Amino acid sequence: MIRCVRMWTGEDGNSLFEEGWIDLAEGMRGDAVGKAVPAAEISFQETRSGGSYGWHQDPVPRFVITLSGTLEFEMKSGATFTIRPGDILLAQDNSGTGHTWRLIGNEPWRRAYVVYRDGAALPFVPAKELRA
Repeated sequence: MIRCVRMWTGEDGNSLFEEGWIDLAEGMRGDAVGKAVPAAEISFQETRSGGSYGWHQDPVPRFVITLSGTLEFEMKSGATFTIRPGDILLAQDNSGTGHTWRLIGNEPWRRAYVVYRDGAALPFVPAKELRA
């Protein structure tokens, strides 16, 4: 399983998050394989170490795949979570109060943004469902 944190806009207009996983099944050669998600575009970005970004929303629903760097995200409620290399962020807080982030440590934040197509079935499984 691949760790994934989903962010979305709640009914009160504030960003929320939940931890979970990208659902994988047994594949060829003993690999764990996820279902394909139709993508509209992919882009890459790098932020130097020490970077941060004030309150904002994500412009479109997308996956953010962290290649390097460790970040702390914060919601208006004060709740925080950390993203590390190899983690996936499912950014769906495209309206409302948004979130902030800041880099922790000396590594730059290198990431891939993958915008998925509208109506795509997403492989996110909330952690609470795995415990049930």
